[in-house]
Amino acid sequence: MKALILAAGYATRLYPLTKDKPKPLLPVGPKPIINHIVDKICKIKEIDGIYIVTNQKFASNFKQWAEAQQQTIDIKVINDGTTSNEDRLGAIGDIDLVLKSQHVKDDVLVIGGDNLLEASLLEFIEFAKSKPVASCLGLYDLGSKEVATKYGVVGIDKDKRVITFQEKPQQPASTLIAMCIYFFPRQKLFLFDEYMASPNPKDAPGNYIKWLYKRDVVYGYVFGGVWYDIGDMNSYNKANEEFDKAIK
Repeated sequence: MKALILAAGYATRLYPLTKDKPKPLLPVGPKPIINHIVDKICKIKEIDGIYIVTNQKFASNFKQWAEAQQQTIDIKVINDGTTSNEDRLGAIGDIDLVLKSQHVKDDVLVIGGDNLLEASLLEFIEFAKSKPVASCLGLYDLGSKEVATKYGVVGIDKDKRVITFQEKPQQPASTLIAMCIYFFPRQKLFLFDEYMASPNPKDAPGNYIKWLYKRDVVYGYVFGGVWYDIGDMNSYNKANEEFDKAIK
């Protein structure tokens, strides 16, 4: 299995902190956001490689960071060659780039580089592998429909199969939202080729799930514990303020 960390954004809402440093390298508590993610990835024994996909602006930052790590899992930085929000490939485009350029034939765990969570990624993978061969996404109950309007809102049935997906709805059907955490089995990676050949948007990964669940089985795993989606200065400050008591 391979892990893919999405880190090609420019995080303009966090300026000036991210003017010369990518968001995943910002510190929360004693270490950068990305280290919290990598530490959880390394607890999954099946994973034997980590790809970090970023852009031309921040590739050197991540390469310098990667060289300083002492993980037993190989970490490779992939530069998607883009330089701004105007020419970026989008998250789906970046996933497709890594799959093709690195000739990935394994199961893949994909996670956004700004996810800070208390729960285990290992339990997510165990859930995904317990199902028939199918894609799986991480879900979180925000407990607020007002806040849920900023995310992809997901409906699941009694078997945890995704049955509805609303992208940033004005009137959410529930408070259960999609996190940027996905499991794609190797047998289903070919579906990215089909999606990339379509006119559908290539930015938010939720667009792929919205397309995918109507064509193939997709399951949802509800994470517990504390979760921060580091999107702006308020969420970043809150994560830092609450780190000691929230994230173990």
